[in-house]
Amino acid sequence: MATSNRNYRLGLYEKAMPAQLSWGEKLAFAKQCGFDFLELSVDESEQKLARLQFGDREISELHRTMDGEGIYFESICLSGHRKYPLGSHDERTRARGMEIMRGAIELSCRVGIRIIQLAGYDVYYEDSDAFTRRLFEENLQKSVEYAEKYGVVLAFETMETPFMNTIGKALRYVKKIQSPYLKVYPDTGNITNSGTDIEADIAAGKGEIVAAHLKETKPGVFREVKFGSGHVDFAKAVRAYRSANVRKFLAEMWCTGEQWRQEIAEANAYLRGYLDREFQS
Repeated sequence: MATSNRNYRLGLYEKAMPAQLSWGEKLAFAKQCGFDFLELSVDESEQKLARLQFGDREISELHRTMDGEGIYFESICLSGHRKYPLGSHDERTRARGMEIMRGAIELSCRVGIRIIQLAGYDVYYEDSDAFTRRLFEENLQKSVEYAEKYGVVLAFETMETPFMNTIGKALRYVKKIQSPYLKVYPDTGNITNSGTDIEADIAAGKGEIVAAHLKETKPGVFREVKFGSGHVDFAKAVRAYRSANVRKFLAEMWCTGEQWRQEIAEANAYLRGYLDREFQS
């Protein structure tokens, strides 16, 4: 595995590139642009959920490709629980959510992925209530127990909904379950849009944050905002992350047009500017 001389690592979200690219093309381009790793997407689409059914051939091919390119998938963004939430009122939906969770943990183990970023929702397309929150907690406990068997860390993403839009809210579950395999993987843009004090929120999570998404947002706009055109104070956030001993970061962005190559290269330079200044000081 290629190593960086920097005191931190910066990865790229898979969805920053066109979906039709091969594994090799995605890995090679991310490396060419200066990223240290990639984050795999398992979203609510059937195409992405099918990855949880990879057999030996697909896993072996992915390993060969990663070894050949010298860059690896090191985390999973598991957003498939938007459609199949652990707290759903519908029993079949909850069962499918748990099936997805087990599949993601097993896939991580087979690929060599260490961290699964969990969507911090009890439900998404349904109304949240005491029933959904109770079921979410029950199924989260079962999920953590399964992750403990495989040595894979589950880590909450701070989301765009009030249920878990800050690190402080995620910590309620982390502290209640008290497992080394349940942590926090915050989204910096979503925390900014929550209106909370981002420095205090990150400081509260010290010792529980395994990595951080660096994403640009605008008030009320949570995705597809170009870095530098929003309101996220990356200097303040990166400084707080360093104080919280966080050294693994990910550029979260989406492929939105023909200029995706340029946008990815610019994002790397933009975020490296903040990270290099903080971690080399």
